[in-house]
Amino acid sequence: MGLPQPSDKATLSFDDGTPPLEIPIYRGTVGPDVLDIRALYSKTGKFTYDPGFLSTASCNSTITYIDGDKGELLYRGYPIEQLATRCDFLEVCHLLLFGELPDEKQKADFVKRVTNHTMVHEQMQFFLRGFRRDAHPMAVMTGLVGAMSAFYPDSMNLNDPWQREVSAIRLIAKLPTLTAMAYKYTVGQPLIYPRNDLSYTGNFMRMMFAVPAEEYKVNDVLVRALDRIFILHADHEQNASTSTVRLCASSGTNPFAAIAAGVACLWGPAHGGANEAALNMLYDIQKNGGVERIGEFIAKVKDKNSSVRLMGFGHRVYKNYDPRAKLMRETCHEVLGELGLQDDPLFKLAMALEKIALEDDYFVSRKLYPNVDFYSGIVQKAIGIPVPLFTAVFALARTVGWIAQLNEMIADPEYKIGRPRQLYVGSTQRDVKPIGQR
Repeated sequence: MGLPQPSDKATLSFDDGTPPLEIPIYRGTVGPDVLDIRALYSKTGKFTYDPGFLSTASCNSTITYIDGDKGELLYRGYPIEQLATRCDFLEVCHLLLFGELPDEKQKADFVKRVTNHTMVHEQMQFFLRGFRRDAHPMAVMTGLVGAMSAFYPDSMNLNDPWQREVSAIRLIAKLPTLTAMAYKYTVGQPLIYPRNDLSYTGNFMRMMFAVPAEEYKVNDVLVRALDRIFILHADHEQNASTSTVRLCASSGTNPFAAIAAGVACLWGPAHGGANEAALNMLYDIQKNGGVERIGEFIAKVKDKNSSVRLMGFGHRVYKNYDPRAKLMRETCHEVLGELGLQDDPLFKLAMALEKIALEDDYFVSRKLYPNVDFYSGIVQKAIGIPVPLFTAVFALARTVGWIAQLNEMIADPEYKIGRPRQLYVGSTQRDVKPIGQR
């Protein structure tokens, strides 16, 4: 992989006497053109300034494409709407990892490989017991994923493609087991071992909700809903956690450490914690009067002088309806119908809020549509996943995207260790005075 040939050039001119600089322009298959500024510092002694990297392409990639204005999301060129309705999660994993959807034999082989790696080392349980019972699941997950490098030293070499593939399979296979372990530990229930005769998502649900006292029955509607959540969260281009994984791996660290860094980044409420924040918002509204007082809440959201925020609506990238939200909306109503929860006070409140946001001109004109976090939080809560575990489920799903992005970076002949620059605005050089003169 690598950059294509430049399609054009631009000329940068300066007012301070610096000679003009020709900059190559690269054109992707879709999306905005990119200015190649790699020679800027060596030729002019100047950097660019782009806080948050909002106008900077940090890499070239063939994995995921987002058009925020159109509300479009593609994995390897396939629309998310088709993948979420025609494929299961492991097919999407195969697509992200290897570039193509599997045929029947490839799928069977891939499923078998993943299934055979779902158990974790028994001593991981002793590591787990070192946490407090009330520890946040993301604190536990960050530790457990990072600890995998101590348990699987035979697949830690980033420069060995086979070891990277083995670690990829291990991570995809073991994240459901680790997530279920973190949950069971916090609620004081026995750990449930994986079973090879169940689907990837069905197995996860059994590890989460089964107890030794009775047989657990897998509900196909709920499995399909959770599987769709996994697909919709599998990758999302160069977001904060994906960029963290790439930056971490650029140092040559092992895959488990890089993915643990992604888990830690995802924990932030502005990133993976958004669905948890959306549910907590609903709880707050319910506590303060519920559906009957929702008008007062909306008035506070509209008030510029109020600190009340509407969580689970709008998106940093999508300036149209989030395509994932459309799919999750269907799934949300299907799950609530399956479980008979349409009249549950919390879910009635969520649906009332959804109705207002889709019809009120204030929200429509600002394109504050319900996003995937709003609906996925409601679905997970209905299924029985506790709110603090939402982000861990997100990490489970996003792991395959992180691995695909990591592998792509390592295979890129142009990749270098990440080293952002800065605009320094601190003190110029000064002398240290004796302590009595300070």
